[in-house]
Amino acid sequence: MAPQLDFKDLVVLITGAGGGIGKAYCHLFGSRGSKVVVNDVSEKAAQAVADEIIANGGQAAIAIGSVTDGQKIVDQAVKAFGTVHVLINNAGILRDKSFAKMSDAEWDAIIAVHLKGAYSMTKACWPLFRKQKFGRVINTASPAGVYGNRGQVNYRSEGRKKVVGWMCGMVVWRCGSVAPISVVSTTVVEARANDSAAKAALIAFSMSLTREGPKYNIKANTIVPLAASAMTETVMPPDVLKSLTAEHIAPLVGVLTAKNGPDVGGRIFELGGGFFSEVRWERSQGYIWKTDKSFTPSAVACKWDKVMDFSHPEYPTDAVPQDMIRVLEAQPTLQPNEQGPTVSFKDQTIIITGAGNGLGRSYAIELARGGANVVINDVSEKAAQAVVDAIKAAGGKAAAAVCSATDGEAIVKTALDNFGGLHGVICNAGILRDKAFVNMTDDMWDAVIDVHLTGTFKVCKAAWPIFYKQKYGRIMTTASPNGVYGCHGQCNYATAKSGLIGFMRALAIEGQKHNIFVNTIAPRAGTAMTATVWTKEMLETFKPDFIAPIVAYLVSDRCEQTGTFYETFGGYAAQLRWQRSGGVALPNDKPATPEKIASHWSELTKFDDRATNPTSTQESFMAIMENFENKSGAGSSGGDAPAVDIDPKDSDAVKEAKQNAPAPSDWTYSERDVMLYNLGIGAKATDLDHTYEGADNFESYPTFPVLSQFMADNGVDLNAIVPNFNPAKLLHGEQYLELKAPIPVDATLELRPRLVEVLDKGKAASVTTAIQGVNKANGEVIFDTSSTTFIRGSGGFNGPRTGKDRGAATAANEPPKRGPDAVIEEKTSEDQAALYRLSGDYNPLHIDPQFSAIGGFPKPILHGLCSMGFAGRHVYQTFGPYKDIKVRFAGIVIPGETLVTEMWKEGDKVIFRTSVKERKAPAISNAAVTLVPQGELKSKL
Repeated sequence: MAPQLDFKDLVVLITGAGGGIGKAYCHLFGSRGSKVVVNDVSEKAAQAVADEIIANGGQAAIAIGSVTDGQKIVDQAVKAFGTVHVLINNAGILRDKSFAKMSDAEWDAIIAVHLKGAYSMTKACWPLFRKQKFGRVINTASPAGVYGNRGQVNYRSEGRKKVVGWMCGMVVWRCGSVAPISVVSTTVVEARANDSAAKAALIAFSMSLTREGPKYNIKANTIVPLAASAMTETVMPPDVLKSLTAEHIAPLVGVLTAKNGPDVGGRIFELGGGFFSEVRWERSQGYIWKTDKSFTPSAVACKWDKVMDFSHPEYPTDAVPQDMIRVLEAQPTLQPNEQGPTVSFKDQTIIITGAGNGLGRSYAIELARGGANVVINDVSEKAAQAVVDAIKAAGGKAAAAVCSATDGEAIVKTALDNFGGLHGVICNAGILRDKAFVNMTDDMWDAVIDVHLTGTFKVCKAAWPIFYKQKYGRIMTTASPNGVYGCHGQCNYATAKSGLIGFMRALAIEGQKHNIFVNTIAPRAGTAMTATVWTKEMLETFKPDFIAPIVAYLVSDRCEQTGTFYETFGGYAAQLRWQRSGGVALPNDKPATPEKIASHWSELTKFDDRATNPTSTQESFMAIMENFENKSGAGSSGGDAPAVDIDPKDSDAVKEAKQNAPAPSDWTYSERDVMLYNLGIGAKATDLDHTYEGADNFESYPTFPVLSQFMADNGVDLNAIVPNFNPAKLLHGEQYLELKAPIPVDATLELRPRLVEVLDKGKAASVTTAIQGVNKANGEVIFDTSSTTFIRGSGGFNGPRTGKDRGAATAANEPPKRGPDAVIEEKTSEDQAALYRLSGDYNPLHIDPQFSAIGGFPKPILHGLCSMGFAGRHVYQTFGPYKDIKVRFAGIVIPGETLVTEMWKEGDKVIFRTSVKERKAPAISNAAVTLVPQGELKSKL
């Protein structure tokens, strides 16, 4: 158990706190003895929150104003409580537009509030933090800033273009479903380049602050939250909004800012809906080309797959010299590079900003050598013209665009006026205004952000209509290792460079369907600045010329990647991507306390085999969505619940979970629901007993009660009973159903969930949960159904390894060594999954091709329980009613494929298996039913 975290008398300043997540922060800190300063541009909203805190016995004051005037807000906080200990940069605005339609004013507004606001607030607090030797800063990024918004579907609502991903249904792995989850609509704005840039920039801002803060006990971290807000209230169902409350975000912020919280700084935490994780950079081992005359764009193309190979990844936390030493030592041993087809830029025009010297000059010469018309942008006419002259002297074509990189229209006009077209842009221009954060001025901050971030925006914005119209364009933006890892004395520079990574991801998403590819590099090269500190050997090994072939490849038509990020120097290139820890999944129906999260800290921050590599907001959201039905439970179900079976090797947590079942809930269904289910598992219109409520013998098929696991409101808290629980690692293994009485065709049943068994399988846990269905009209037990799931990465807890014999529920059901007694072959409809999902399993894996692609399937797959229903119906039609059925899910079924069910009758048992005819692949195995006399368990009218 983690110790009580200490928040007493901390002065906590929260921006944008008049509602939403900011308000949740206020109430958490107010309830824990902190002095809360509520900032908002609305005095009415801020005062309302402060009044609520005071009414609850807390201390609060308001500080009104825009975050761009940080000193004014901090002065109000100091006037109220004497200092500031914790700053939570939460304020934000939206200016939702596609990149093509985005105005300069909309770009500037987002950068001002999200980025300049965070800087201004932190700058005003910094002297207080240094003086008191304590400071905590939380910066707020977003999933769009980290991943972009790839793979979602657009629609228009109230005149605003949005992206909606319907994520719903069950936690599924290939062939089954294990926990009910409500329909989810997650809304994000399509490719918000301004928001993505600003939010991504805050990551390196936190890292750089942390590098300057240790001496004064100042730590800064970044959170990536997903929570309901005013923006999502119009498009998300109420149950989803309830699952994504702001109260799930505040406790982690509490952990990161408490006096005695964990010692972490410069880190990134993604969270929402009770799921908490850490995110870090993962780098491929990369590839080193020999930097001789054979180092060409063609040579780069030959080995580019090596750059993206993550079989031996690295996890750098700094731009360490060892990386460069490795390349320095390798270069003399390398052989000339293999060449592929020539990478040509003939008849292409490419702009390079900041091309008068250094890297830009090398890029220009390389591209001109490949046949490109090169536009040399620089603020120095002399430098730009010198490069133009050198290219022309070598037989190339070039023109100078002498102006600031922020004058994007003028640069693009130069390209059009001189060469009549434009095909690529390399955003390379940059400046330095190095200074420790405490001494940095607003002018230093603004100048660097303006050139690096806004300059890139302006040039890309001017080029975009041309690329869009001709259905071709290549863009490369330039980040920096300091933008990846943060840097002391370069907070402005690192922040801008990190922002360019987010900007690139948003542009790549919007541009891909128009054949506009966008990528980013973080280069290191010898320059005039490094000449005074690097050895001669290093300056020779890491020339700008040895990055140019890689850049040329990235802006060529040979490059098939977009939205990717690379580190490169001295002939070396490696890809960087995000890696997310397996994290911790805590109950969704009850926000965790900071102490609860702290008690799971090592698990939350552990990058083991549960770690994943999300590449989009959609993939990122899956782990959060899968936690929606992770409920805390509420006491014993009572009544006629089955006896509790305690194994001597059960852990205390498992014993407690077995003895204290989750609260029961009601499931009301009608004849319509029965007919819909029957149709969903293959019943035909002519099967009147199953499709017409007026039929004399109208009934459900025996497998109908498996729907109960979608309908139960509460479930077992798996996080409490197995280690390293991750909903994304669940596999639905087996399903068992026992019928205790005839199934009513119209009823309200009380569903009573319980934990049956938890087994330690070494690297995995096997968990069996069950639901009993009781007719509320007469107290009769109708059925008992159980589901066995395997949770990868959750074994090794010294629990029982072998389960008890539970009769038909655990029988092996091996088919006899003879031919089957009966075979039914039935083709499913291509619409089968679309129909079956209407009975309650709304998982998009079964309807949305984009989701099935993420799962690795060529098409949406059929629900595992639907396949079970088909097979169960085949047995029912052949041998009659049965009192129980058990199946093991063995493979997937694609709607439209043919199911073949083979059956062997052995006494009162029918053993069966089901396969897919077209692929000769198993679907259900180790399955059987126990027959009963005809009519004994018929449904009641």
